[in-house]
Amino acid sequence: MTAQPEILHYAVSVVGKDRPGIVANITEGLFRLGCNMADSSCTMLGGEFAMILIVSHPRHFSKSRLYDELKPICDEMGMSLAVRTLHADEITRKETEGEICIISVYGADQPGIVYRVTRELAGRNVNVMDLNTKLIGTPEEPVYVMMLEIALPKGETPEGIEKLLGNLKKELNVEIGVRVVTQVAF
Repeated sequence: MTAQPEILHYAVSVVGKDRPGIVANITEGLFRLGCNMADSSCTMLGGEFAMILIVSHPRHFSKSRLYDELKPICDEMGMSLAVRTLHADEITRKETEGEICIISVYGADQPGIVYRVTRELAGRNVNVMDLNTKLIGTPEEPVYVMMLEIALPKGETPEGIEKLLGNLKKELNVEIGVRVVTQVAF
């Protein structure tokens, strides 16, 4: 019986001025190397594009080889690149035990919205799994939009979270909504 090669995982981060083709170029480099892309997050932030990827490859594959393949691609596009080896305890997939909810926040742009909302959630041991913000509206009347995907800890309810954020809703003069995301079984 032959032992299976250990799979190595890497976190790859790419950041730079947004333009078409970034995802295609980076994933082409990964494809050429035979990497598997497990998790990814890509977004445009104020004209900058950021992507974080978790990729894997059999043990004989090195971090420097991954970096050396992607660096010229990033240089050509004016992007920065970081590659980090993940240890076994960093790649263990942790399933969410509690209900998953989406929190939406809309209101006049002002400092402290993200901090105040996430501080309240952290105080109740709520895990923020994803967070996105955007400034919409006009320069004269900017509207701040924040979307959070959260996992509720045992004993916490969506109604309890909505009540918890009720005071902030008044203090910050924003709209805050909490809704349950129905989990789909495959």
